[in-house]
Amino acid sequence: MVKFSDLNISETTLKSVRRMGFEEATPIQEGTIRLGMEGKDIIGQAQTGTGKTTAFGIPLVEKIDTKDGNVQGLVIAPTRELAIQVSEELYRLGKDKNVRILSVYGGQEIGRQIRALKNRPQIIVGTPGRLIDHINRRTLKLDNVNTLVLDEADEMLNMGFIEDIQKIMSSVPETRQTLLFSATMPDAIRRIAEKFMKTPEVVKIKSKEMTVENIEQFYVKSVEREKFDILSRLLNVQQPELAIIFGRTKRRVDELAKALNIRGYLAEGIHGDLSQAKRMSVLKQFKAGKIDILVATDVAARGLDISDVSHVYNFDIPQDPESYVHRIGRTGRAGRKGVAVTFVTPREMGYLSIVERTTKKKMEALIPPTADEAVLGQKRVAMEQLVEMTEKNNLGDYRAFATEMLEKFDAVDLVAAALKTMTKEPEDTPVQISEERPLPSRGGGYKGKGGRSGGGGYKGNRSSGHPSSGRSSSGASRRREGGSGGGRPGRTRRHES
Repeated sequence: MVKFSDLNISETTLKSVRRMGFEEATPIQEGTIRLGMEGKDIIGQAQTGTGKTTAFGIPLVEKIDTKDGNVQGLVIAPTRELAIQVSEELYRLGKDKNVRILSVYGGQEIGRQIRALKNRPQIIVGTPGRLIDHINRRTLKLDNVNTLVLDEADEMLNMGFIEDIQKIMSSVPETRQTLLFSATMPDAIRRIAEKFMKTPEVVKIKSKEMTVENIEQFYVKSVEREKFDILSRLLNVQQPELAIIFGRTKRRVDELAKALNIRGYLAEGIHGDLSQAKRMSVLKQFKAGKIDILVATDVAARGLDISDVSHVYNFDIPQDPESYVHRIGRTGRAGRKGVAVTFVTPREMGYLSIVERTTKKKMEALIPPTADEAVLGQKRVAMEQLVEMTEKNNLGDYRAFATEMLEKFDAVDLVAAALKTMTKEPEDTPVQISEERPLPSRGGGYKGKGGRSGGGGYKGNRSSGHPSSGRSSSGASRRREGGSGGGRPGRTRRHES
């Protein structure tokens, strides 16, 4: 590994980097900093979590003339939470140089931002829509920008910001240095690079997340209106320790999280409209095992550092196959086994084939579990909980009551009654999930042997209730109210609703 001290960085910036606890550069940092310090345009292709903010942040901070009060650096980010996150890291990088940084984004009062802009920030981090607002109001002048950064360009494309980005880039001097970062490289992003960049150098990092060897991949063919009930039954049968469910839109995430809670699961949603504080609170709860299911959009899930996810459910198949790989890379980490299940509507089967060609791995058809199998899954959770309580042998005076009851009732009947009391039978409370339009029809339907309509079968032994979940049998389900035992739970819990 290359040390930051070997990258020709000023002592002032190096001091800030060391205060942040960094000694060695990641591959994306090494490549980007070397080329960035030479003033070259860069296309960086790397997943979030590889350290790309510091990669573009160091050359950006290094070029700032602190005696000049004009805006010299501009970073465009897809969401306000990412804009805040980037501005915070740039602040830490530029702390010893006294670089002035401001983030501007929608949802914050524009008058407050206009007043802050009068304090002459030298680096602006902003979302496309709010940057356009300031450009149109002439409250943001970009005539002196010498470095322009596009962060998560593919997500800005997915969110419909392509025209805004082009307008912003046209407002910045052509003599600037441009750094474009994107986890994937769709054609529209390549066209932006060709139009607005000068012979860019490519720094491409193959993230470890791109490997899917430890992940069992399944697909469920389902019409839109049946997807949620199938998801509920899968959760009851597979009993994931920690699960992430991906939805295509913010509305989808909100509705899914609400519906899951109505059905008795411990779920929270995150997307671009949440405040940074709320997002961090949800992630903290998820990491601590206080909630079992995280529902997220692609944008919100970028950069998540969570190692214990056992299952990923793609409630909506992503349009970009590399986004699929990025999503399922949230499971199967650190040598663990993971399970990924993707819901596909009949019109979206062409996307499934494209994903398979990208991952070079054929997904197995998963026949949804029946209602009876879902009940069986909950019964097994109750049984494991009872076994765990028995093995702990912390029963005290309950033994006296048990002895008294055994004089009147059969032991098998008593255990059965205990199991029935503890079993949370799956609910069918009505929920409201708006139907999303399927992705645009894509050709190239699967041409594998036997087609897609049949085959596959339910993975694993139906009677076990655990289709290849790759998880241990220890741990027990806890309710939201009055849960027993501490530590990480071993099953998806349901609460009384």
